Amino acid sequence: MSDPISFFFAISILIMSVVVHELSHGYAAEALGDPTAKMAGRLTLNPIKHLDLIGSFIVPVTTFFLGGFILGWAKPVPYNPYNLGGGKWGPALVAFAGPMANIFLAIIFGFALRFFINGFDTAVVNIISLIVFINLILAVFNLIPIPPLDGSKILFSALPYRFHHVQVFMEQYWIFFILFFIFFLWQIIIPIVFFLFQLLTGVGF
Repeated sequence: MSDPISFFFAISILIMSVVVHELSHGYAAEALGDPTAKMAGRLTLNPIKHLDLIGSFIVPVTTFFLGGFILGWAKPVPYNPYNLGGGKWGPALVAFAGPMANIFLAIIFGFALRFFINGFDTAVVNIISLIVFINLILAVFNLIPIPPLDGSKILFSALPYRFHHVQVFMEQYWIFFILFFIFFLWQIIIPIVFFLFQLLTGVGF
């Protein structure tokens, strides 16, 4: 999957998916009492408001042509944790909303592929498969408990305060943790994504 047409569809789906991901963070924060994202004009499907040069273009191009898959992110939607309801779980709920949005998209399109695959031509099947696969990658990747990924906010909300120094350390050196994961542990999540893809769609690799 490295031809220009496949890349065009993949980058378009990625942009749509990361926008929905970030939008979900913003709406979750607003539901918990924080209007920061709305005041910043980020509660919109307009991708221009969300795109990030590195995460939305450079990283996707690199991963697509070197690794055969596509990964990326958008600019984080701002929120003020001190405005959130939900006590110490407020940031975790906001963080969890992003991956859950991607899982929801993967389920909807995955079930469409599972139950109506015979009614689609090959091109449509390929596009729907990309939607499912990309959203599963985004969900699984973002749930990894490494800052600044969503999984870290969930983890830090669950940890007792006596482990606060762990949070400070990981947030200070997050770039090293991310690079270590990308170079040495990335292959761990690929089998998980393949398993979830087959579970939702009934289509194996």
